[in-house]
This record gives sequence, structure tokens and C-alpha cells, in this order.
Amino acid sequence: MNAPTPFSRVPQQVAFDRKELGVILSLYGRMVAAGEWRDYGISCLRELAVFSVFRHTAEHPLYRIEKRPKLRHKQGMYAVVGMDGRILKRGADLKTVLAVLEKKLIRAVT
Repeated sequence: MNAPTPFSRVPQQVAFDRKELGVILSLYGRMVAAGEWRDYGISCLRELAVFSVFRHTAEHPLYRIEKRPKLRHKQGMYAVVGMDGRILKRGADLKTVLAVLEKKLIRAVT
């Protein structure tokens, strides 16, 4: 086992960067305006970052947008997970993954 060097950087937690948050919050704002979502929470953990969206504050999240960098080269590091734990969409591009929620926005507006 190799000893860590002072220059090796092991992240203590995974987080969304500014660009990723911009994409997510843009969708979030449109869903709030449509009356579908009302609250959100962000969790930055060792293995993943999670953006959870809620209809009401005191309930389970409707959707979780997850970022798992370890899956970058396998299934893609982004995923949208439903309330029941099913993965609705997974991939390497955040905007493409969030498209599954954009369809729900279109249905909510019409």
C-alpha cells in the first residue's frame, strides 16, 4: 500500500461546482414557478453529492439529483433518482440527465 504524499489530494467530500449548480437551479426555478417543487436540500458526502427536491419540506424528496465521480467512466456520474429509489436517468452529461425532469415540467405546464 502506498503512503499518501503531501501532494496527493483525496477529496474529503464530493460537491457540485458552480456550473452544475447553475444548470440544476435553472430547472429548479422553472419547477417552482410551475408550482411543482417548493424546497430543496444539498448534501455533500464522501462518495456523492445530492441535490434533493421536495414538494413539501417535511416529506421525502420527490427526486434526487446525484453526482458520483467514481462512476464517471462506467455509467456516467450523474443520475436522477425517483422517490421510490428507481434511477430514472443516468449519464455523463448533466443537462441530458435532467431532461427526464424537463419532460415532467412540460406536462405540468400543459
